[in-house]
Amino acid sequence: MSWIDLFTGLADLEGNARDLLEARSQVLRVPEGTTVFGPGREPDSLLLLLDGTVRVQKISETGREIVLYRVKAGESCVLTTACLLGQEEYAAEGVTETAVEAAAIPRPVFDELIAGSDAFRRFVFDNYSRRITDLFMVIEEVAFRRMDIRLAQRLLDLAQDGTVKATHQKLAAELGTAREVVSRQLAEFHRRGWIEQARGTIEITDRAAIAGIAATAA
Repeated sequence: MSWIDLFTGLADLEGNARDLLEARSQVLRVPEGTTVFGPGREPDSLLLLLDGTVRVQKISETGREIVLYRVKAGESCVLTTACLLGQEEYAAEGVTETAVEAAAIPRPVFDELIAGSDAFRRFVFDNYSRRITDLFMVIEEVAFRRMDIRLAQRLLDLAQDGTVKATHQKLAAELGTAREVVSRQLAEFHRRGWIEQARGTIEITDRAAIAGIAATAA
């Protein structure tokens, strides 16, 4: 089975378009911790993830980070799509969080299929619209949602058997805030007896209380 069949939207590709995609695309394997794109660079291909996760983040001039979104298996990167369509340079960076397998569609092939294939064009713009919606949800959370709620939700998302392996800095990047803000909120959770902390580790000792905060309306 071709990798194309793993993406529902590509099943409707016209014969010529499918032949072009199969002949000119390439399946890549990228190790964990690799920066696959960064600011000031133009994309040379569209990556469709077959396996693994890519973290897309923005780093300010002062070094502060914010995680914008993650690209997982079965998805493409909205920023790459936008840069390909607008012939723009990246304004953020993408880093593999795990080993990644992806199909790379070269830019000339992308341009040709966008211009000539209705099915491919629908596939690209359907994925683009979904990812844009996700990105606006991130912006809304950063701008309007209470930090204690967002931190509680993130702790529950990251916890494995009640333990979160993350530094305060990493949590701050996930939430788009300063490390000091996260540290103060975690200290409050600790004061209430909801968590215990060690270096790089947070133990959730009262999951019901954390879940109660996470479920609170902003």
